[in-house]
Amino acid sequence: MNDGNNRVCPVERAGGLDNKIRRWIQNPKKLLGPYIEEGMTVLDIGCGPGFFSIDIAQMVGKSGRVIAADLQEGMLQKLRDKIHGTEFEERITPHKCEANKIGVSVDVGFILLSYVVHEIPDEKAFFCEIESILKPDGHILIVEPSFHVSKTEFEETVKNTRGFGFIDNKGPKLLFSRTAVLKKG
Repeated sequence: MNDGNNRVCPVERAGGLDNKIRRWIQNPKKLLGPYIEEGMTVLDIGCGPGFFSIDIAQMVGKSGRVIAADLQEGMLQKLRDKIHGTEFEERITPHKCEANKIGVSVDVGFILLSYVVHEIPDEKAFFCEIESILKPDGHILIVEPSFHVSKTEFEETVKNTRGFGFIDNKGPKLLFSRTAVLKKG
């Protein structure tokens, strides 16, 4: 999560992350519905302008929470602007990550990693931190763009998570993406 990393999608391209075509291809409620329950605390890492965050907030309900984490303050500001004056201001907590640390200490039941793992310079440290905040029997959904991440690279990432006690399963089928669901064992 190094700010100087040129693999991080710039704020100027945030509009490409939040549009109707993507919503059709990656419908948040269909994609995340099997993993998110009312009252749950969910961590959306690399939330960008909040494409998934608002739908997640609807799914967790009034008693749930969403921690929307991003490295770039500009992305978080776009999210804040979207939720300003809505009921979601109370459910969504924008959180700025540090350069090489997520920096969240609350236990979460589900973590979404959508189009972000390929941007992480130290996956080992990243998944070690994730393992420390994911509740027992918690789930992680990894979604990576197939146009950026080869099948071999993706399989290697998933394989490496086993060293942290994660059990991997195939994720949902998603156009232009590679997916995996990890369960804390």
